[in-house]
Amino acid sequence: MPLSFPNQSRSFDDTRNAVRFLGHDGMFEVPFYVEAAALSRDAPTRTTEAACLLAFDAARGKIYEAAKATYAHGRRTIYVLTAADLR
Repeated sequence: MPLSFPNQSRSFDDTRNAVRFLGHDGMFEVPFYVEAAALSRDAPTRTTEAACLLAFDAARGKIYEAAKATYAHGRRTIYVLTAADLR
């Protein structure tokens, strides 16, 4: 079964300074993080939780495509997307 994103929720993780979201591969949850720096590349001052969540929402389609591409390269416990992944 291909990776999907049926749950639109996301949250900010202060410890990782990243936005966390979940993908699903069949019945398995697949945790993803997008680094705050990747979300703020157009505006370096965007490091607040609210700004990161807004940036995530604005780029959701691109983020999901990057997550699918990263997931296709092999299974891991967690996946961290960087600015390079979102190009």
